[in-house]
Amino acid sequence: MLQLGIYGGLFLSAFGAATLLPLQSEGLLAGLLVAGHPATGLVVVASLGNTLGSVVNWLLGRGVERFRDRRWFPVGEAALQRAQHWYARYGKWSLLLSWMPVIGDPLTLAAGVMRERFVVFLVLVAIAKTGRYVALAAATLQVM
Repeated sequence: MLQLGIYGGLFLSAFGAATLLPLQSEGLLAGLLVAGHPATGLVVVASLGNTLGSVVNWLLGRGVERFRDRRWFPVGEAALQRAQHWYARYGKWSLLLSWMPVIGDPLTLAAGVMRERFVVFLVLVAIAKTGRYVALAAATLQVM
């Protein structure tokens, strides 16, 4: 039961971190690795949660025109325009930067706004998100 809580907490942390909420999952992943939990399972769970969180952004982007002027909408107009410009300039390949802090979440939202096909979105974001967690896990385990 404890393992379910550990993996569930990591999943929720990674999911929330990928949405436009101000959360981070990297510290939790590193802490769990240091505590001796298996790297493969942690990387899979964190990658899955983070990728699915980005799907929420893509879905928000698909419907952004209805909500972008609402006060509760989580992305400011300037940030959304920057992300759209970046996405229009570099296209779907910019999604490989979706792992980056600050620009990654707006990029996934912009992909929805720009009507990127879901399968393309999912594959590129999953590669980026998984790559980040693999690199983080490798670096953490190297330091230990």
